[in-house]
Amino acid sequence: MTSILIVDDDRDIRTLLAAFLESNGFSVGMARDGAEAQRLMAHAAFDLAILDLMLPGQDGLELCRDIRRESTMPIIMLTARAEDADRIAGLEIGADDYVTKPFNPRELMARVRAVLRRSGAGLKPSSGEAPGGFSFEGWTLSIERRELLNPDGVMVDLSTGEYDLLFAFLEAPNRVLSREQLLDAARAHPDAVFDRAIDVQVSRLRKKIEPHAESPAMIRTIRGAGYMFVPKVSRP
Repeated sequence: MTSILIVDDDRDIRTLLAAFLESNGFSVGMARDGAEAQRLMAHAAFDLAILDLMLPGQDGLELCRDIRRESTMPIIMLTARAEDADRIAGLEIGADDYVTKPFNPRELMARVRAVLRRSGAGLKPSSGEAPGGFSFEGWTLSIERRELLNPDGVMVDLSTGEYDLLFAFLEAPNRVLSREQLLDAARAHPDAVFDRAIDVQVSRLRKKIEPHAESPAMIRTIRGAGYMFVPKVSRP
């Protein structure tokens, strides 16, 4: 059973959200703050976390950053603030999606299922992802395992958004991809229609695969058009 961690200091929201998720076949753990969430994660494995942005003590962004240091578990942020700055901050530290309060439980459920599909948590790859993988500049991306290995054979953790973005680049090397195309290819949700969302994801991906992220050689910025992945890509 897919297990979801809910972290929210509002008891009513925790209880109602847990009941809704459990009625849809999920196992649920609940925490009221970051410290309690850390204790739960130390003793149980979760497939996805739903974090409130405004938590007492350690806020949701700090907790997201801590989780991302240790895990690629998908993270959905809950926020009562709809400003782009808050959304961008979540993306920059590794969140995979965000939902603005008040939210429709069915919308949240759709987001949960979409993020789980993209992360491959207990699910098969989408029909568009053929078995095998890609190789470039000594790197290897395995589709079956959703793993990225660097030239030394060391696995590099990718968030769901980073994996989707890299997959999109590897399917279309040496082609200019607009931000709109990348949003679609990375299966971003409809609210993420601002260019900055893709810029943030590209920046994070560059830091993981580029020898010098400040002067990128693999993912080239095409001014006024988008981005292009320039290395030769092969299918092993």
